[in-house]
Amino acid sequence: MWKLDLDDEYFRIFDSKKLIAGYFDPDYGDIFPKEHSAEIISQMLKNHDKITGGLVMIPLVKFGLFDTELDIDIDELESHVIRVQEHLKKWKDFISKTNNTVHSIRVSHTDPDMLTITFPITFSEPTPLDKSEIIKEISPTLDLLQKLNLL
Repeated sequence: MWKLDLDDEYFRIFDSKKLIAGYFDPDYGDIFPKEHSAEIISQMLKNHDKITGGLVMIPLVKFGLFDTELDIDIDELESHVIRVQEHLKKWKDFISKTNNTVHSIRVSHTDPDMLTITFPITFSEPTPLDKSEIIKEISPTLDLLQKLNLL
């Protein structure tokens, strides 16, 4: 159902409709010397070195409000705010279920009307830097997000 595609040093996560669902940024560990990080990471990917996890970044909520062409009435504004509030409740439920208190919320780099959430994921065991192996480790989290209507 989920598919990964390598893009430089991170992976794009695609859903079954081939739409980008988010990103996975592997934890490559402490890389030394820093000035050679691109070459070292490239070699790690080529060798399918093992990693213990990384960061998942996915959309948190799209407001539908921050558009220069916006022209709505107060009732429509209220419905947007209520929808966002209900969506955030689902996210709080996910964070609680996964005991994932360490997360970061930012404005999307591609859409100023959307927030993204980034959170760490720890693998069940050291896993090779291989798309099929990584997807096995992150699929349960992605499946839960989809079940909760967060993806």
